[in-house]
Amino acid sequence: MIRAAPLVDALYYLKEISEKLRRYDEAYNRDRPEVSDAFFDELKRKYALVIEINPSLQGQDWYANYVGAAPSEQFSEVPHGTPMLSLGNAFSREDVGEFVQRIRKFLGLTRATELAFVAEPKIDGLSANLRYEYGRLVQGATRGDGRKGEDVTANLRTILDIPQRLIGNDWPEEIEVRGEVYAPIGAFNSFNSNAEAAGSRSYANPRNFAAGSLRQKDPSITATRPLKFFAYAWGKTSHPFADTQMDALESFSRWGFKVNERSKRVIDVDGLLSAFNQLALIRSSLDYDIDGVVYKVDNLSWQDRLGYISRSPRWAIAHKFPAQQAYTVLEGIDIQVGRTGSHTPVARLHPVTVGGVVVRNATLHNADEIARLDVRLGDTVVMQRAGDVIPQILGVVDADRPDRGARYDFPHTCICPLKTALVKETNASGVESVVRRCTGELACPFQRIEHLKHFVSRRAFDIEGLGEKQLIAFHERGWINQPADIFQLARDAEKLDALRAEDGYGETSVRNLVAGIDARRTISLDRFIYGLGVRDIGEQTSIVLARAFETWPAFEAACVAAAEGIPSEDWVRLNEAHAVSPRVVATLAEASPPAADPWPEAPLDQKIALGFPGLAAPARRGLASLAEDWAGLVRLAEVARNEGPSDSLGQIAGVSGVGPVAARALALFFRETHNLAMVDALVAQLDRIEDAERPKTDTAVAGKTVVFTGALERFTRDEAKARAESLGAKVSGSVSKKTDYLVAGPGAGSKMADAQKHGVQVLTEDEWLALIGG
Repeated sequence: MIRAAPLVDALYYLKEISEKLRRYDEAYNRDRPEVSDAFFDELKRKYALVIEINPSLQGQDWYANYVGAAPSEQFSEVPHGTPMLSLGNAFSREDVGEFVQRIRKFLGLTRATELAFVAEPKIDGLSANLRYEYGRLVQGATRGDGRKGEDVTANLRTILDIPQRLIGNDWPEEIEVRGEVYAPIGAFNSFNSNAEAAGSRSYANPRNFAAGSLRQKDPSITATRPLKFFAYAWGKTSHPFADTQMDALESFSRWGFKVNERSKRVIDVDGLLSAFNQLALIRSSLDYDIDGVVYKVDNLSWQDRLGYISRSPRWAIAHKFPAQQAYTVLEGIDIQVGRTGSHTPVARLHPVTVGGVVVRNATLHNADEIARLDVRLGDTVVMQRAGDVIPQILGVVDADRPDRGARYDFPHTCICPLKTALVKETNASGVESVVRRCTGELACPFQRIEHLKHFVSRRAFDIEGLGEKQLIAFHERGWINQPADIFQLARDAEKLDALRAEDGYGETSVRNLVAGIDARRTISLDRFIYGLGVRDIGEQTSIVLARAFETWPAFEAACVAAAEGIPSEDWVRLNEAHAVSPRVVATLAEASPPAADPWPEAPLDQKIALGFPGLAAPARRGLASLAEDWAGLVRLAEVARNEGPSDSLGQIAGVSGVGPVAARALALFFRETHNLAMVDALVAQLDRIEDAERPKTDTAVAGKTVVFTGALERFTRDEAKARAESLGAKVSGSVSKKTDYLVAGPGAGSKMADAQKHGVQVLTEDEWLALIGG
């Protein structure tokens, strides 16, 4: 049985994964992948598992809402009518079975109810969004970051599979048709052969070829490339045009699009697995790359009910094909320093071609992984890849050879000139993290530059013209040491003149740099929060926080107030103990145990039962593990009563999708005077921090806090939560004096008592449906 790790330790692990996912995703979408699909998917699976067994970490890091890469600088930005989301992954029969079971549970379907899906080949190309008005193509864009993409309309018009005008007259007046731009394998190979013969650029694989061809500045070049397009989805539409996924594909075909003929309607798990196996058998004979099969619920009304979770739809999943393997030699191990000081080893491999892709690097995760694999320089290693990028090292092939080199000695000090000691951080329970971090923080030049790179990144302030190369150069000259310096540079005539005279910047380059910086003097609240680089505050959490507090003054005030109410380490340790729930901590806080031990002869867990009645056996054992004697129990009661978070910190932690770890990180950040000075200096350089998009206010429950409890009969718990949030309500997992409604089904327990205690209005399911309009 898998149990949740101590919260702080789990968050360390989540952050380690997230830092890598961000870097690998950005590299992939620049058509310069650093890791294999298999390795990347495995990281995503580990991320999901950490969230699954530690639900309070939901939304704690950037990746929860990450979809793709932001638009590049050479194309203008295009907002999508509805977000272009990515899919969750399945890797086994069990994963597929769990996916189907989750859908049945969410919808409340019995086993007797037929559940149909459409199984579609997962084309390995570049996603595109085509907007049609009155049947005419008016705009085309890449996926980008999911909310906006690159305007590549002229390039997309050169692809013959994309109709300039839709056939017939049954299409919506406005519709976004979505699909995949890809390069046929035969045509790709011919292009590469001709390019190599001519001494011009060739491409590593069809996916990179398609991406590079679609992003040509000159559409006439794109027109010479053998690109094709499969339609399979849609975004914003002026009115519904189909009842099922299969009907929608047939509509696309009538309107003039190419639809993959191997897409088929199947029933339940057996049908999905049969489709997967059939496509796996013919995969090598297809003239286009596929890396799996996409499963989508066929009934569109059920798709609407299922909705979305984080960055993916609940009603679809990608079942990935198994990985490929190959052998090569480990030539070196390099160390990369992350924004939070983490030291990550990267394997340098002897270049080897696997499935048409040349691979040169792979992550080794951390020092513990190197020790586990016992990889040494000169070893032949087996690596794994699935798709078009770099592999994961699985092990050493020739581990018994007599002339192996020495074991790798992981650095004990930072690789920066300061040589600051590396430490393995520990949580309140004394468990070490696997990550080794530099303790120098902003004194460490690697961390300082990583903080600045994070600040200007596309997910944060997205400053055009200030890339990594320029940022490092300006930092080395002492011009940029904190974010405010970037904006000061744009108005420093002396430094700008030096760029022209000493660095060879032309007038246009300087003008573009200044324009790129000045364009970000107005920034959205969520990007501002994310750009601060607060540890444990990812992009999704930044969005949630911005929506919750709406304005920068309100958010700043809450964080400053929270900084005065940070819980003690003893309180954190108490709350992380096994089986110690918030109710247990509340019981301790309300108790007044005598100072002297009234039962000297009783075992400690029995003393807990006598002194703190109402606690279950697991909770008593958890408390006994923290206290050696009666005095220790009395101390725990004092900690629970007096050393917990302040109301301000609790307000931040209580925001759905934030939680106590992220709230504590914010409080710690805003407690440091140098951080406050950095923030104040930055704010002074900005023209405006835009208020967050306000939640819905025109519904009966907008702005209300709702708790669901008991065995709901009219809808599932997930469906109830999704519907409430779509109407602007906040859904909480516990009842407090700030709760507006408790929706109670049969079997409501302690939450009903809490509602009566706080005077919260209790609704039946029927009363709730009447309130929200059905």
